[in-house]
Amino acid sequence: MADQPVLEETARIASELIRFDTTNYGEGRSKGETDAAEYLGAHLAALGLEPQYFDSAEGRTSVIARVEGADRSKSALVVHGHTDVVPADPANWSVDPFAGEIRDGMLWGRGAVDMKDMDAMIITALNDILGTGRQPARDLVIAFFADEENGGVFGSHYIVDSHPELFAGATEAISEVGGYSVHLNGQRAYLLQTGEKALVWIKLIARGTAAHGSRIIHNNAVTKLAEAVAIVGRQEWPVHLTATTAQLLAELATVMGVDPQRVSPDELVLSTGTAAGFIQATLRTTTNPTKLSAGYKHNVIPDVAEALIDIRTLPGEEATVLAQVRELIGDDIEIEIMHSDIGLENPFDGPLVDAMVSALTARDPGAQVLPYLMSGGTDNKALAKLGITGYGFAPLQLPPDLDFPGMFHGVDERVPLDALVFGRQVLADLLLNY
Repeated sequence: MADQPVLEETARIASELIRFDTTNYGEGRSKGETDAAEYLGAHLAALGLEPQYFDSAEGRTSVIARVEGADRSKSALVVHGHTDVVPADPANWSVDPFAGEIRDGMLWGRGAVDMKDMDAMIITALNDILGTGRQPARDLVIAFFADEENGGVFGSHYIVDSHPELFAGATEAISEVGGYSVHLNGQRAYLLQTGEKALVWIKLIARGTAAHGSRIIHNNAVTKLAEAVAIVGRQEWPVHLTATTAQLLAELATVMGVDPQRVSPDELVLSTGTAAGFIQATLRTTTNPTKLSAGYKHNVIPDVAEALIDIRTLPGEEATVLAQVRELIGDDIEIEIMHSDIGLENPFDGPLVDAMVSALTARDPGAQVLPYLMSGGTDNKALAKLGITGYGFAPLQLPPDLDFPGMFHGVDERVPLDALVFGRQVLADLLLNY
């Protein structure tokens, strides 16, 4: 260990954050975020700020601090991250997912990109500003939320509903997932997240006749559930372009040198390589089965079987899609809505967008910046209830061979160390100048 190089501060903080096992299993089950929140709060306090801690339940802590800007007549900007992570099975990883290991010029571990890297970038960008006696251009509300991976029930939604005064004067926000680079036809470009799909998390419930496993039982709950899950999971939803995806496809066609009238949206997106991992799912609704539960013994036919389905619709299509799912599976299967949240679609113009584009291109001259609609969701959904317009801007300059979308909730999650330095610099530039 004595031969380990001294880490740049962003990488060091991100690595230490990864070592806090903040696994969120969903449905209220979590290892908790309190230790990570207190760690970040201590960094905020060291910068002369006054962090406030909020517990929505035992161990479910969010931390928030306000930074005074140079021009307090400007509206405040919320800069936020989350500290929880999805589960990681160490047996599937080539490293300990909670060790924060440095290997091959990268930081490895659960949360390396989702999103303890951005949490660390926020802290070090603030240090670059406040530590040199400067101020951000406007007031900042710095927030590190719990429970984002569960839709923010114990984090952003709780804070927005119970303490809206914390965001007084704020009109815009930045967080994950945008401002990262992709390689298109040999050229580097950046995807700026201007919106995100809506989410509807449902449970399918099939009921049948409990019986001995050797009997002939046609009213088998597991069989009925399996049929419904297969129908929903295999459903091919039609392409439906929003203003954002239409603009992105037009830009991609130009960059890729293809005629958009001669290739389908899917073909165009797939031609971008790894960038397609995030983009393709924004062209349509997705309905993915994610969890099955039934029975308790090999020779007992259970009377109930359940499945979780992760539905992501385009903004405003939640009710329509849910009705279509009901029609697909029939009336014999119950549907329980576990959690739902709105979709967002914001314009790719205005002073904040201009500032984000300028911050990126100042550090990477000549690069193109494109809008995209995120297939997942962020805590910007909760802030939207306060009229706060949220964008995804966690800037990273990435190598062309890194499957960045595959890092999210994937195995061997990792981020290049130099990408963290780039992000720290771009973020500091933005906060100083916007």
